Amino acid sequence: MAGKAAPKKNLSALKRARQAEKRRLRNQAGETEIKTCIKKLEAVLSTKNKEDITKTLKASIKIIDGAASKGIIHANTASRKISNLTRKAKAALTQSA
Repeated sequence: MAGKAAPKKNLSALKRARQAEKRRLRNQAGETEIKTCIKKLEAVLSTKNKEDITKTLKASIKIIDGAASKGIIHANTASRKISNLTRKAKAALTQSA
């Protein structure tokens, strides 16, 4: 039965494990925030309300850019997500007009 590896003994390995756990939790929170803002924008897109769409899109872009600058996601991934959201928002706005 394969279990967890034995815990590390030296101080630097213990510190590295503590740091990795902190970063994992911080990155997980950032990823969750990104997913939530994307879901919110997609929900607002169905309402066809121009003000809500633009406000939610700006907030989503800010969150995604912030995650990219902190290293939570790669810059190209952030750019791709922003591009897709902007394209969807633009399509929803042109349909409502």
